Amino acid sequence: MLEAAMWGAIASSSLLAGSVIGLFLSIPKRIIAYFMALGTGILIGASSFELLIEAVNKSGMFTTAIAFLAGACLFTIIEIFLYRKGGSNRKRSHKNPEGHSGLAIFVGTLMDAIPESMIIGLSLLYTQKVDLLFLIAIFISNFPESLSSTVGLKKDQYSHKKILMLWSSVIVISAISSSVGYLFLENASPTMLSSIQSFGAGGLIAMVCSTMLPEAFEQGGPTVGFVACVGLIFSLSMSHIG
Repeated sequence: MLEAAMWGAIASSSLLAGSVIGLFLSIPKRIIAYFMALGTGILIGASSFELLIEAVNKSGMFTTAIAFLAGACLFTIIEIFLYRKGGSNRKRSHKNPEGHSGLAIFVGTLMDAIPESMIIGLSLLYTQKVDLLFLIAIFISNFPESLSSTVGLKKDQYSHKKILMLWSSVIVISAISSSVGYLFLENASPTMLSSIQSFGAGGLIAMVCSTMLPEAFEQGGPTVGFVACVGLIFSLSMSHIG
């Protein structure tokens, strides 16, 4: 359980690193966009090559498809709610609209982080070792997320202390989520575990398509598509090596 918590914290630690850089350094928007596109490709690849293929092998295509679409549907419903509250701008580096909710931004960030962390805990249950590809995917994708969001929060006049506390709390909750994923599902059946992984994969892919890719394209232009493909091939290569 402690190992799961440690890996969950490590994967999300790039949130704090990105936040610190966003607070004290000026990073060109195009560079942020490329990092975000790279993270998008890696996350899509990790979700597909690691989570979904493994789930199909363990629980079949039908169960995997239902769980995957259920995860994507739940994320979309929550995202619609957050969109109305301003939380959909959590990955944006520009100033948020009038009337946006800082709490919605926080909830949206947690919505992204919790399933990622729980999947890390689940990977330990499957193989007794962390899924390195998925860990790298989360680490890389978290960095531009917090960097971009921090720039936006600065423009909204959030204090440095508040911003750092926001990201630090997400790291703590991510560690707890990894532990919960490991502890409470330790005796679950392989079908149940693979279904939860598929559910998480659906939420993750829906997330990157609706939040990370639009921001990357807006700031980086058409070339981000190629960068995302580089991330996808990186995932494929890592999966093949593994």
